[in-house]
Amino acid sequence: MTRVSPKRSPRTAGTASGAREAQAGQAAPAPRPISTIWRLAWPQMLMMFFNFLIGFVDILVAGRIDSTVQAAMGMVNSLLFFFLVIATAVANGAVAAVSQSMGAGLRRRVQRYIGLVLVTGVLSGLCIFLVGLPIKHPVLAMLQVPKAVAPVMDVYYDVFLLLLPFYYVFIVCNALFRAQKRVMEPLYVIVLATIVNTIGDLGLGLGWWGFPNMGYRGLAWSTFGSITAGMCLDIWLLRRRGMLTAEAFPPLRWARKALPYIVKVAWPGGLMQVVWNGAYLVLFAIVGSLPVGSVPALAGMSAGLRVESFLFLPGVAFNMTASILVGQYLGQGRPDLAKSYGFKVLALGVVSMSVAAVAVWHWVAPLAAFIAPDPAVARQCVSYLSYNLLAIPFTLTTMTMAGALTGAGATLYILLAFGGASWLVRLPLAWLLGHVVMGNSRGVWLAMLLSQGLQAVIVLYIFAYKDWSRFSLVRRRKNNGD
Repeated sequence: MTRVSPKRSPRTAGTASGAREAQAGQAAPAPRPISTIWRLAWPQMLMMFFNFLIGFVDILVAGRIDSTVQAAMGMVNSLLFFFLVIATAVANGAVAAVSQSMGAGLRRRVQRYIGLVLVTGVLSGLCIFLVGLPIKHPVLAMLQVPKAVAPVMDVYYDVFLLLLPFYYVFIVCNALFRAQKRVMEPLYVIVLATIVNTIGDLGLGLGWWGFPNMGYRGLAWSTFGSITAGMCLDIWLLRRRGMLTAEAFPPLRWARKALPYIVKVAWPGGLMQVVWNGAYLVLFAIVGSLPVGSVPALAGMSAGLRVESFLFLPGVAFNMTASILVGQYLGQGRPDLAKSYGFKVLALGVVSMSVAAVAVWHWVAPLAAFIAPDPAVARQCVSYLSYNLLAIPFTLTTMTMAGALTGAGATLYILLAFGGASWLVRLPLAWLLGHVVMGNSRGVWLAMLLSQGLQAVIVLYIFAYKDWSRFSLVRRRKNNGD
């Protein structure tokens, strides 16, 4: 694809000042790519760590209150994922649209996309809130909530549903900052949310420091307060950086032309999350119905996932870094640089995470024993982690390339690759190896390893050989305006 001059933008064509503004917005290729990648990656690694810390404190304090509270916390987090699918999908669309517009130097279009995405996030959150209100009891019945957990889930459902509009804005704002390479702002926001959440959990949940001991209700309102505080800081930072002004909210005519691109990027991303997490639910069912040792295997897998989620925090940071860089270079009309930086992020991520995997390998048994005191569960956890540590190069390849394709707006490719690998390969192979051929959990773990390898090959092939740049906003500039 030939480089598109920013002076051809409808708003800047014919004016010297507009041309200068557009040209100034296009950053030259960085002379030190590793340094560029690292400056974007390390704040996002810290951001993911603090995000992990919020969940860890929630579960820890919930366990101190009662096992039913801990169970309810796990169930509501799974439910929250489905409620936040649209927010995450809109965030993907925002990253693609804003990063590419930044690369093209179209400042006014960036500002308008910020306003459009914020309005979309608020309206989406309100819609999910209104839809979720009347279906509360059917949803809780579908989840088969145990009677002992039902009172806790009843409160959690109401509070978390009320939180959704604020949570949507929280997610979307952080994506808007990242798309502009402003990775410190989301870090400040998540640090604030972590502090508020930790104080609230310990204070309201356990009655520390003279706070009223509200028990499980305290945990729910602590989450509400932490996300709301983070959202308020997001809005303040947007205004302080000059991104949120009256001019940021576009006229209806412009919004009608610009919104289809966000939808085009968002819907495959949202559907991919549902497909991927639905496959994990089926995988849990396959493990839970194994002919031998199903209960320890299920517990060992759950424990292993906790360790795995911590290990892959840097992987998520590399995923987001690839999205930012690929989007911005596509905006400059340089798909060659976008591809080059995608591969550089991949190389740095795979090498660093592989080194980390080797280091963790020697500590797998002690980690498993710490998380799962039961010897049978610990053995299953070691087995699960052994296979999945071997898969780290494949998993990092998938994560990084998925981030790069998201920055290009090519989320349809991700949906096809992830959906095909999980539903057509992983699940049938897990049942065959786990229930028929090997007859134990190792067959399921082996199926996961093989499917991850195949998935990595698919997304790497797509990124290397397919014309994913055709999904970018550059070719749609005349339709979307500034």
